[in-house]
Amino acid sequence: MNHLIIYSHPNPKSFSHAIKETVAEVSLAKGHETAVRDLYALGFDPVLKGSDFVGFQSGNVPADIAQEQMHVAWADLMTFVYPVWWTGLPAMVKGYIDRVYSNGFAFSYGETGPIGLLKGKKAVIFNAMGTPNTYYEQSGMLPAMHKTSDMGIWQFCGIEVAHHAFLGGVPMADDATRKGMLDQVRQAMEKLLQ
Repeated sequence: MNHLIIYSHPNPKSFSHAIKETVAEVSLAKGHETAVRDLYALGFDPVLKGSDFVGFQSGNVPADIAQEQMHVAWADLMTFVYPVWWTGLPAMVKGYIDRVYSNGFAFSYGETGPIGLLKGKKAVIFNAMGTPNTYYEQSGMLPAMHKTSDMGIWQFCGIEVAHHAFLGGVPMADDATRKGMLDQVRQAMEKLLQ
């Protein structure tokens, strides 16, 4: 299986980094072709520009977008690792999606509405959060975040969401709790990558 890991966090000592390392370790141990795209290390520009739209419409996709689209096209499974900030995707991740998962590549519009063009691909999402899960569950935010991400982005593009985990309360968690969270990540990936 071709496994693309898309990782975004500006701090190399973050818990998100530990999640990414765990995902990559399991994937490689299972013998899968594994590629990691660290958006900050790549210096990826998340700002969607007017020239990007001109490129999409003319068939001259900007080189940085075309490179990422090559990785997405190659992948059978995409694992996204990024924190939740302000109950949503960080700007870097949102910009990556805006630019890479573009009309004509990830989706198109037909007579009856949108058509996902990335059918047959699966996604796994791991989100580290400062806020505890119980707070987001009680407020209704957790199901809303699932829906906007899983349905509004990935299913819209035809991608099946195989697993989505929100790992909450990270800043307050002790080492044993964080280790337990990483064990959950490991177990989920071992099951998905059998």
